[in-house]
Amino acid sequence: MIALLVPTCWAVDEEGEEESLESDSGELVRATDKHEQEFLERADEELDKVNKFYASQESELLSRGEALIEQLRILADIKRILADHAAARGRGGRAAALGRSASMPPPSMSPSLNGSSGRHLLSGLASPQSMSDGSVEMQQAAVAEGAAVAEEVMAALERNGVSFVGGGIAGKAKKAKDGNNKQIMGRGALLQLPATVRIDIPPTSPGRAALKVWEELVNVLRKDGADPAAAFVHRKKVQHAEKNIRDAFLALYQGLELLKKFSSLNVKAFTKILKKFVKVSEQQRATDLFSEKVKRSPFSSSDKVLQLADEVECIFLRHFAGNDRKVAMKYLKPQQPRNTHMITFLVGLFTGTFVSLFIIYSVLAHVAGIFSSTGSPAYMDIVYHVFSMFALISLHVFLYGCNLFMWKSTRINHNFIFDFSSNTALTHRDAFLMSASIMCTVVLSLVINLFLRNAGATYTDALPGALLLLSTGVLFCPFNIFYRSTRYCFMRVMRNIIFSPFYKVLMADFFMADQLTSQIPLLRHMEFAACYFMAGTFRNHAYETCTTSPQYTHLAYVISFLPYYWRAMQCLRRYLEEGHDINQLANAGKYVSAMVAAAVRFKYAATPTPFWMWMVVISSSGATIYQLYWDFVMDWGFLNPKSKNLWLRDQLILKNKSIYYVSMMLNLALRLAWAQSVMKLHLGQVESRLLDFTLASLEIIRRGHWNFYRLENEHLNNAGKFRAVKTVPLPFRELETD
Repeated sequence: MIALLVPTCWAVDEEGEEESLESDSGELVRATDKHEQEFLERADEELDKVNKFYASQESELLSRGEALIEQLRILADIKRILADHAAARGRGGRAAALGRSASMPPPSMSPSLNGSSGRHLLSGLASPQSMSDGSVEMQQAAVAEGAAVAEEVMAALERNGVSFVGGGIAGKAKKAKDGNNKQIMGRGALLQLPATVRIDIPPTSPGRAALKVWEELVNVLRKDGADPAAAFVHRKKVQHAEKNIRDAFLALYQGLELLKKFSSLNVKAFTKILKKFVKVSEQQRATDLFSEKVKRSPFSSSDKVLQLADEVECIFLRHFAGNDRKVAMKYLKPQQPRNTHMITFLVGLFTGTFVSLFIIYSVLAHVAGIFSSTGSPAYMDIVYHVFSMFALISLHVFLYGCNLFMWKSTRINHNFIFDFSSNTALTHRDAFLMSASIMCTVVLSLVINLFLRNAGATYTDALPGALLLLSTGVLFCPFNIFYRSTRYCFMRVMRNIIFSPFYKVLMADFFMADQLTSQIPLLRHMEFAACYFMAGTFRNHAYETCTTSPQYTHLAYVISFLPYYWRAMQCLRRYLEEGHDINQLANAGKYVSAMVAAAVRFKYAATPTPFWMWMVVISSSGATIYQLYWDFVMDWGFLNPKSKNLWLRDQLILKNKSIYYVSMMLNLALRLAWAQSVMKLHLGQVESRLLDFTLASLEIIRRGHWNFYRLENEHLNNAGKFRAVKTVPLPFRELETD
């Protein structure tokens, strides 16, 4: 987004003379030396690019600001009218009884916005009773209070540019009030006004989608008895509309801050490059004229963005922060957390403790003969599944910390890309601390479990279960300890993934879903732990229940397919939302091919015949080629034959190009780990477990290695086609704009 000038080495002709243009016109001073002239022309071209980009972004943000302020005015009027109308309905209780005694049929009541097929009426004071050929027959039965509230609705909405079908309704209401045909109606007496305003709440979550379905059901079955349900629907719609407007103000403010940074950084860039130009060419007059041109440029001199940013701050402070500036700034300008050496100290402490405990455990296990051929298979089953699960989690967190460190070192703004809050986002030290603390706790539990086992204590196998309960409690702990914001963000992202495609797909969602496709062994370990401890099998040590039963095998199939299914559903959701981009369908096909290959491998494991072996080779080879192509071309942006960097991409962050070629070969080798499934390796129980754990670890390492280049390509080329600033859909729209 920020266009910076990159200085180039220019040849200098010391004998060149300056040939000036009119200084008053602000044009560039032409230098005799062609290199200096070329530099000034290139600088002028870059200045023109910056001005055009700034003007387009400024115009877009200003128009969004005007629309948002208008939306907020409509929302404020609607909320005020709803409150006044609720009070009027309360005062009209006695009139309701008189109306019913007069045998007057009460019209349908709608205390908030209602409508059919997305066309909603304002404040419940308008509800269509019959429609024919696009016209609405008006039915009105108003007392003094109903007419007064109807006039207030009309006045408030007309101030906000909201029109009605049949413009003389307010006058009719006034005439009915002043005439001799007054009738006493019940508290449900309402003026029937079909408005051209609608509320559009996009179904970005299952809750909003269910609300939309429930709204349609209420509109179809509307009766007097359905009014409470309708009131609930309309109240929720207004709440969602208010939340959308608040989020839109936050996104607008973020865009304004980015545009201000764009302006200041480019001013600094032009200033520094012109200083270098003066040192080389000694053409001070040309530099001064160009500096004046930069100062008069719109991106440097315009103050519209600053004014709008101040206005947004005031609006957010007044309407969404209760005039508490500290709360408002917490959302608008989150502060960066202070760096402390305590985290570094704790990382070293937990790492040293982990190494010491692991040495102790290895010695004790060797002395006790746990992992020998005569060791207890029951112990291996419990320890392998439970503690391998935590080891894989710790490894993944450690590699994520390595990614954070590399992204920071190479100035890849990962928090901006993932839309993470800067004051709560993890740093690489935090990730290393989490990894070290997990492994320290796991190995400590191993040592205690082994001591209790050697001492002949009962229920020693319950210790892994206690570790699972402890980890679950920490994950869902509601107190602000142990990185609560990160834990809650993780659970929110996992919820979005599990309920794909019902949630809108964000960058963090599909990135985490990609991580899950590399953690299928972890999910299998979780399956065993849930079966073993929740089914109560630890009481009788019936391990076969959770390893060989048909239900367990079928569930293993489902768990192995789930990450690929979730990712494919995300691709389909993006395909439908983003203009039917064919690349999203192709990406979904990649995960479908992985599901097919996994199914064939499961079948071969159950029926190891030559036919199924060849099917494994064919399906897995096809899926691997598909995945490699997507990794190199789509995710990393490599294999471009026209690139100035041979078979890479034009823009690279790492200076050593050989690292990219080595990374491609490493990714290729790790993608072929499935080949061991067709090899008849005769291994013992311990060796087989160790091989499975090693392959699972290698896949996690491959994913951590993939993460860096995926985000590098996103940082440079916006490979995922996400906007720098979120565009939140506005809730209130007029019918004519549809």
